[in-house]
Amino acid sequence: MNATASDPAPSSRVATVPNLISAIRIVMIPLFVALIVDPDTTTAGLIVFGTVVATDWVDGYIARRTGQVSELGKILDPVADRLAIAAGLIALAIRGVFPWWAAGAILIRDLAVFAVGLVVVFRGGIRVEVRWIGKIATFSLMVAIPFVSWGSLGLPLAEAATVIGWAAFAVGIVEYYVAAFAYLRDIRRASYRGADRLGAG
Repeated sequence: MNATASDPAPSSRVATVPNLISAIRIVMIPLFVALIVDPDTTTAGLIVFGTVVATDWVDGYIARRTGQVSELGKILDPVADRLAIAAGLIALAIRGVFPWWAAGAILIRDLAVFAVGLVVVFRGGIRVEVRWIGKIATFSLMVAIPFVSWGSLGLPLAEAATVIGWAAFAVGIVEYYVAAFAYLRDIRRASYRGADRLGAG
């Protein structure tokens, strides 16, 4: 569901720079999880996690700008994003610096979208355009998670980080679910159009 109407046609290439970046981001997940759950290295883990999620746009941007959009990349890019967020959330919640209820609100939505994404993959021909509200929601939550955790750890400027983090979370979580329902509606409409074409054939 990361495709847009202006994207170049995806190729079957595997060895591309964007795919390498996505793979590196996935490889970094065990590292920041291990760092976060260890009280002695939580801050370092939080910084690595923040770096990984903050660069979620890099692989997709490079792919579009260099014409290296690939079928593998269309899967690898969002998988890297969702795995990084999910792993970071669980690690931070285990460490006690991010509330389980807030982590659950994000993870439940992501699981629902993942399930819908599988339907899209297996029902070929359904194209869902990315909505800006979804991008803004993801950005807001990627700000919220490390900022709230930073504040919980009592690090420099903790109070300001906490305020910014929870403000971003409040905006982002609402937009996150609004975007999810919008995507579901888009998929439903696309499915009906596909069924109508089959019927007409």
